[in-house]
Amino acid sequence: MSARFFLSLCLITLLASGTWAQPSGALLIKAGAILDVRTGKMLTNQQILVEGGIIKAIGPALKLPDGGLELDWSSYTILPGLMDCHTHISGQSDGNYYDRFRKTLADMAILAPVYAKRTLEAGFTTIRDMGSTGFLDVALRNAINEGKLQGPRILAATYYIGSTGSHGDMVGFSPWLTFKFPEEMTGVSDGVDGVRKKVRYLVKNGADVIKFGASAGVLSEEESVGAPQYTQEEMNAIVSEAHMWGKRVGAHAHGTEAIKMAVRAGVNSIEHGSLIDDEGIAMMIKSGTYLVADVYNDDYILAEFSRLGFPQKIIDKERLVGQTQRQNFQKAVKAGVKVAFGTDAGVYPHGDNGKQFAHMVKWGMTPLQAIQAATINAADLLGLSDKAGAVEVGKYADLIAVFGNPLTKIDLLEANPNFVMKGGALVHP
Repeated sequence: MSARFFLSLCLITLLASGTWAQPSGALLIKAGAILDVRTGKMLTNQQILVEGGIIKAIGPALKLPDGGLELDWSSYTILPGLMDCHTHISGQSDGNYYDRFRKTLADMAILAPVYAKRTLEAGFTTIRDMGSTGFLDVALRNAINEGKLQGPRILAATYYIGSTGSHGDMVGFSPWLTFKFPEEMTGVSDGVDGVRKKVRYLVKNGADVIKFGASAGVLSEEESVGAPQYTQEEMNAIVSEAHMWGKRVGAHAHGTEAIKMAVRAGVNSIEHGSLIDDEGIAMMIKSGTYLVADVYNDDYILAEFSRLGFPQKIIDKERLVGQTQRQNFQKAVKAGVKVAFGTDAGVYPHGDNGKQFAHMVKWGMTPLQAIQAATINAADLLGLSDKAGAVEVGKYADLIAVFGNPLTKIDLLEANPNFVMKGGALVHP
């Protein structure tokens, strides 16, 4: 049995078993074209040499080391693995609204690996998970990193930090309805000292990034959509504390004034940004703050949430902000605000993350800009520019392959790519 045949057999066996592992030898990938996401140029007739999960060389005629495995992707266009900077990997809105009060943490823990695998197979090799409960996102991240489960690299935010009565609290229900859990196992926190302590608690328990609620929200039952829900001093405290611990901060912010307050506090990204105005756009450009706008899920919410039993108040709020968010996204893109790709996946089914690309193009981006949002821009926001975001020597061998040119047919990224590789391991198909 030849070494190459043996490695191929091992790779097929690993894929069939679902085990996450890298081939033991080198990989030489023949590419039809590689998209340079920095310039938009297509590099044709290239080969990619992968060793130890890292891209070691790129060129037209590379030599396959002894014992290596050759993969023929010469009919496909290769892109870097995609990144989604706003997901909720431990849940999904596919049952009745009130099912959330019937499910236990165990229910969520069982399904989270399923969602993670779907996300990876959709070509998203890295995600930032922006709110989970029970530190499920940390446990899932660790299991994936240890090779026990298949899934994307996860940067976990753990609990959403929100004020009492906010989008991050239980609103719209009887005060007699209580949940028994340790006092700290919630993101609800108030006051400068309280929010600083909460940041420390989340970092202590594995948070890679901090998320807080600067404004009210849509998928909760408080009256407002965009009113500020923390004072400027509280926002300042959250951001300064997180940055002191070396953690980046994303602010859930729909409202006009809340966006500006969060930018003043020094957040790294504004999530949603639905009601941003010209002043807010100018502030974000000046400070270099990223916009992470979920411009697809309005379609899913308005089409499905009545069937799923969501309160009419929530659906009415979505109808109020959805179109406005998209129009303001278009204004922000035209003005030059930095944009990173983020979908709020979990609001709609995991694995459908790629459906947002076409909406980003519809609302003002070129196909290349939309792809950059999910690659080099996302890597910059996540602090991974030296490791991911482009097909370049020294970076992770996180690669996807599609049949065609996504710069002329962006919907190629809607469905699962023809091939997905993470860290040198072929995981799809």
